[in-house]
Amino acid sequence: MENGIFITIEGPDGSGKTTIIQMLAANLVNEGFEVVATREPGGIEIAEQIRKVILDPENTAMDPRTEALLYAAARRQHLAEKVKPALEKGKIILCDRFVDSSLAYQGFARGLGIDEVYSINQFAIEDMMPKLTLYFDVAPEVGLERINKNKGREVNRLDLEKLEFHQKVREGYLILSNRFSDRIVQIDASKDLETVYNQAEAKIKELLNK
Repeated sequence: MENGIFITIEGPDGSGKTTIIQMLAANLVNEGFEVVATREPGGIEIAEQIRKVILDPENTAMDPRTEALLYAAARRQHLAEKVKPALEKGKIILCDRFVDSSLAYQGFARGLGIDEVYSINQFAIEDMMPKLTLYFDVAPEVGLERINKNKGREVNRLDLEKLEFHQKVREGYLILSNRFSDRIVQIDASKDLETVYNQAEAKIKELLNK
């Protein structure tokens, strides 16, 4: 593989992204691929520090535009320091969240505008977009119930939002799925873990075999 492949996994909180990414990465490594599994915001030290600021439950006064700009800043550092170098070495990147998260959460749910938030991120990513995005779709009621059952999971500032906010996030993701249907593949994440994993793996294998 001369050039790497950038794959992102999107979805609301509680959709199972993190677990599936770990499973996908392990399987691909077993098959001989070089894989980097990472996340946004975070993935490298500077971006992890920004993540703490964004998701700190104490930071309830954070302005939506500040939030969007912080996500974009973390994204830029993550791309420059981790994603781009790995792709240049021919590796497969599996990234838990990317630009679509900002478009759904800040652009649509926060009401800043999808195009406006995309404009902010254009400066950060320089037209660098994933080859494939898997969107794990699940009703917010289901996702939030899963979060509440997972006692080991951190409770962040976004988890404290009302159900209406999470419903808007899902609506935003569905809009993006239609708008970028050439890149975004929707997966029913309300199914059991094995079914969701198999669907995700099939889509990635389809891309790798092209």
